[in-house]
Amino acid sequence: MLTHHQAVVNGVRLHYVAAGPEDGPPVVLLHGFPEFWRAWERQLGPLARAGFRVIAPDLRGYNLSEKPMGVDAYRVGVLQEDVAALIRTLGYKRARVVGHDWGGVIAWALAIRQPEVVERLVILNAPHPARARQVARKPAQWRRSWYIFFFQLPWLPERFLHRFGQWALHGTNPRAYTDEDQRLYRQAWDQPGAATGMINYYRALRRSGGGQGGVREATVRAPTLVLWGERDVALLPELADGLDRWVPDLRVVRFPRASHWVMRDEPVRVNNLLIDFLSDSPA
Repeated sequence: MLTHHQAVVNGVRLHYVAAGPEDGPPVVLLHGFPEFWRAWERQLGPLARAGFRVIAPDLRGYNLSEKPMGVDAYRVGVLQEDVAALIRTLGYKRARVVGHDWGGVIAWALAIRQPEVVERLVILNAPHPARARQVARKPAQWRRSWYIFFFQLPWLPERFLHRFGQWALHGTNPRAYTDEDQRLYRQAWDQPGAATGMINYYRALRRSGGGQGGVREATVRAPTLVLWGERDVALLPELADGLDRWVPDLRVVRFPRASHWVMRDEPVRVNNLLIDFLSDSPA
């Protein structure tokens, strides 16, 4: 059964959903843009039935979580501390952390800056900060990143999100997002302050020089699984190459037919990989 909760962490109130046995190993699922906890709808049940205590927050600025004012409230360093504080507040010393898109950016930062908190790490279509810096020099990635520059404008990106947010939610699987999903996503975007909070992630990223908060060259010690949909229109597939330079204990699984929304396009395969990897005992 899915239950809804709130917790005050790192100075903000976060809404989160939880499922699975309360004494199960904790798994924290971090969504990306422009989603909210429902991004993991097709993972929550299978992970809970596998015995995990699954926790899926709305990140700050999203849906039912608090939406602080100001761009600096959305720096990567602040965002990763939200997750660390949530894990501690819920009574855990460590958790298995899974992140997609912006949730993956935050998960990378958490594993780098606070390795004692991350028992195992799963990343879905989110670049390691050092690899992102390398690939960002390529014109092909510039073209795919056009929206980041658009999001630096005042007020216009918010209006665009309200009117045309569904443009982003198109997987290679025609059943990736249902009409009900679209309705609930629009409801989340229409929460007061949500559009600005969501877009402020990109504004804060540009203010930091695109370096994801100074974590560009750091090593990840946690066992790590990277799942990469290769039909991602925003991120080049080569962002998943060469990660063993920074991540010694690494497995990369590519999905040639999946889009950026890999957990929606191929939920059964993703779920099987998640359960197998997250079930392993730490080394």
